[in-house]
Amino acid sequence: MSERESGVPPRVVLVDDHGMFRAGVRAELGGSVDIVGEAATVAEAIATIVHTRPDVVLLDVHLPDGGGPAVVAASLPVAPGTRFLALSVSDAAEDVISVIRAGARGYVTKTISGTDLSDAIRRVADGDVVFSPRLAGFVLDAFRDGGAGRDDASGVATGSEELDSSDLDQLTPREQEVLRLLARGYSYREIGSELFISVKTVETHASNVLRKLQLSSRHQLTRWAADRRIV
Repeated sequence: MSERESGVPPRVVLVDDHGMFRAGVRAELGGSVDIVGEAATVAEAIATIVHTRPDVVLLDVHLPDGGGPAVVAASLPVAPGTRFLALSVSDAAEDVISVIRAGARGYVTKTISGTDLSDAIRRVADGDVVFSPRLAGFVLDAFRDGGAGRDDASGVATGSEELDSSDLDQLTPREQEVLRLLARGYSYREIGSELFISVKTVETHASNVLRKLQLSSRHQLTRWAADRRIV
């Protein structure tokens, strides 16, 4: 793997099926990176990566003829020096885990600022692993102990970890909403804003959720939700 010279902008390929979005990303990044190619489909992406050998591929998870994991899996053997950073509107556990399992070095959501995205690209190019704060927790949980009990292709829970509806039946509809937002990494203040309730009310709901599910921490709650595919 060749080392990128210090101070030289990372060479980047943009992969997203929306041309307007690619144009917006290009404008946001400005001269902080060197955009050497773009693609809108899995096939185009693989061909562009093989041709340009970029430092980083900025990759959407969902594409018309497949997904980000397919791009990563097909490209890594022929472009081993290239690293992949997923950029997606989705913060669903199954999307994050599947593309990371395929070999991506990070995952950020499309709410990220241009400055933070530029920094994330540089960090991935330099060998770091980068995640949006809301996503890091359940990614770590998913890969703990080698991801035992999970399906290799999808990175989601199987078998005995499938959702038992009785687990959620004991929660009120509002508590279920709070549960999902907590598991996605939202702060109490963000949950309050999302659900139009006070922070104090969020705290009460969160306490009730932990008590009813017999969990002792938010960390356990995140793993519990990811295991049952309800994040």
